[in-house]
This record gives sequence, C-alpha cells and structure tokens, in this order.
Amino acid sequence: MRSPLHLCLLVLLVLPPLLSSTPLLPSSSPPSLFSVRGGAQKKSKSTSLSSLADATKGKSVTGKPSLSKARQTKTAASDALEKYKKILPLTRIYMSLCIFESLSSLIIGDECAQSIYALTSSTLPFQPFRFITAASFLGAPSISSLMSVYYLFEYGSQLEQAYGTATFACFLLAQTAMLSALSTTFGSPFFAASTITAMLHVLSRQAPMQNVKWLIFNVPYWTLPYGLMMSDVLQAQSASAALPHVMGILTGHTWHFHKYIYPGVTGNDWLVAPDWLRARFDEDGVNNVKKGGERKVVRRKGKGRKLGAQ
Repeated sequence: MRSPLHLCLLVLLVLPPLLSSTPLLPSSSPPSLFSVRGGAQKKSKSTSLSSLADATKGKSVTGKPSLSKARQTKTAASDALEKYKKILPLTRIYMSLCIFESLSSLIIGDECAQSIYALTSSTLPFQPFRFITAASFLGAPSISSLMSVYYLFEYGSQLEQAYGTATFACFLLAQTAMLSALSTTFGSPFFAASTITAMLHVLSRQAPMQNVKWLIFNVPYWTLPYGLMMSDVLQAQSASAALPHVMGILTGHTWHFHKYIYPGVTGNDWLVAPDWLRARFDEDGVNNVKKGGERKVVRRKGKGRKLGAQ
C-alpha cells in the first residue's frame, strides 16, 4: 500500500499533462460574426472596413482628391498666382517690370539702379532699352510706389479692357514717345508715374462725374489724377513732385483729344492699332463704335471690367 506521499507525487506528475492536452472538440473554432455575414475577419490579409474608409477619405468616386480637399490645401500663394495670371497681358507685363525694377533697387542700391535705368540725353543714341526702364522705374519701394502699382493694376486693366491689347500697346508707345521728349526737356530721368497718371486722366475723361474711391473718400473721377499728385507732393514735402503728374496729365489729354475729340470733328481716328496687331493680340474681333470712328475690341465675359466701372 502506497503512502499518502506517493499519492501526492503521482497527482503532481499526471495532472498537469492532462490539463494542457488538446481538447476533444474539433480544432476549428466556431465561425465568427464577420465570416457569417461575409465581412473581413481579424488578422486576415484583406482590408478592414475602417481601413477602407480611411483610404478613401477625401477622395471622389474616381479616386481623385475631392473638391473640398483641394480647397483646403489651396494656399494663399497659389491664390495670388491665379489672380496674377488673370490680369490682362500687357498690364501684367508692365506691372511686372515696375515691381522688378523697384525691388532691384534694394539689391543693387538706389543710386546704382538710377544710373542703370535713367533716361538722359547722353544715353539716347546708344542705349535704347532706357526708354523701357525709365517708363517702368518707380523708385525704391515706398508707399508712393505701392500706390502707383495698385493704380496700374486697377486702372491699367480697365484701359486695356476698353481699348483691347493692341490699341493699349499703341497708347503705351505714344506715352513713351511724348514723355521721353518732355522728360529730357525738364531733366526728369524717369516717367513711370507720368504714364500711370496719363492712364488715370484718360479713364477719368470717359465718366468725369462718376464717384470713385480714393483712399477713404468718394471723389469725382476727374479729380483722381490730381489726388494722386497731391499725395506725392505731401509725402515728398516738395512741389517738384508734382512735375511727373503734370506731364502725365498733358500727354494723357493729348491722347484723349486725338482719340475722341478730333475724330468727332473730322471723322478720322488715326490712333487705331494696325490690323495685323489687332489680329495678333485681340482674337475676339473688332467692331466699329458710333462716336468718332472709335474701334473697340469686344471681349469675352470675365476678361476685365467695363470702362469707368469701380
């Protein structure tokens, strides 16, 4: 007969293997709810429902990013670039030249920039590029130059929209020729401010009594060039700052006279752009306008604003 000690040892040796042995039930576990309804099982190679939702989040049916996702990722820089591309071509080129020359004066110095861009009688025969640089240099970046670029963006686009790119190119060439002569006469080496004032004067003559915004005031349209002149005089604390604007008003009125008043009397508008130039830049065609034989490009909708519109 075995002792109690032997029985205890036997129980300790036999019981653990019995507890750890494989059960009598089949090895396959009962089907889960996912397998019954056809869903993805856990630890399977197929994608779960939650992962599919995360993968398709922010995408359309075609797999491309949705419009709401695209709007969220749109930055301020891309928005500014889109607005810049919507500016009419000649105004965009001219405005880019003004900004480039003003910023370059910060890099190379204002005195060095003036020596490169200035138009003087001694540089005329050999350096014709100075006609363009003198017509685009607004000086070092300042409040005055910033306002000039804004006026160029706002009212230069209106003038190009009203005339068409071809006739607007003729306007800029005529202003460059007249202002070059006046600048060399009065000893003013730059006339970008004069060109912008000429644009304002020509536009203001179309609807002189229409109210427009100047700084925080509503003023008649015809006073806008003079308001720009007064702001430059007050900022410079010198009456000589009015000279570029006086030249711009004179050359702008010369264009207005030969474009509107003279054709109304004689019926001959000789400031119309050539046919080949209009065919090259104005693809929408040209129509005759009743007053003075003026010929004006009919633009598509959304390409700018009406003449004189705010």
